[in-house]
Amino acid sequence: MSSVRLTINGQARELDVDPEMPLLWALRDHLALTGTKFGCGMSLCGACTVHIDGQPTRSCITPVAAASGRQVTTIEGLSTPAGRAVQTAWVDLDVPQCGYCQSGQIMSAAALLASNPHPTDADIDGAMAGNICRCATYVRIRSAIHKAADALAAAPE
Repeated sequence: MSSVRLTINGQARELDVDPEMPLLWALRDHLALTGTKFGCGMSLCGACTVHIDGQPTRSCITPVAAASGRQVTTIEGLSTPAGRAVQTAWVDLDVPQCGYCQSGQIMSAAALLASNPHPTDADIDGAMAGNICRCATYVRIRSAIHKAADALAAAPE
């Protein structure tokens, strides 16, 4: 065990954990941030997506040491304009069914809109390809991303 310093949702945290522990388990088990979900443990489903320095990252395969000195944002701390727009669109369009994958979906969608405020369907499909939804709400997810993009475009600067 060793001490690992992290910045999670803007707050400095120090954990006494194995530096090779997946970030997912540090978030869930040591910091009680349970919005980030375990899905496959192999970076294939996207349920564990968080942002590290603004980039969508699979926390199930990312060692906690790799996040040291970087900005980690979980669904609980997603408060960017793109993040708020995505969350609002998700609710407005009633996107989730079971909801299990939705935090990862939202994190990936917010990262997409932060880097590409006017995505095409192909852009959305490419950015969201690593996020699996067992309920197959992909059409509503794409619609919500477009709705969030429109909301961001209409927002006053």
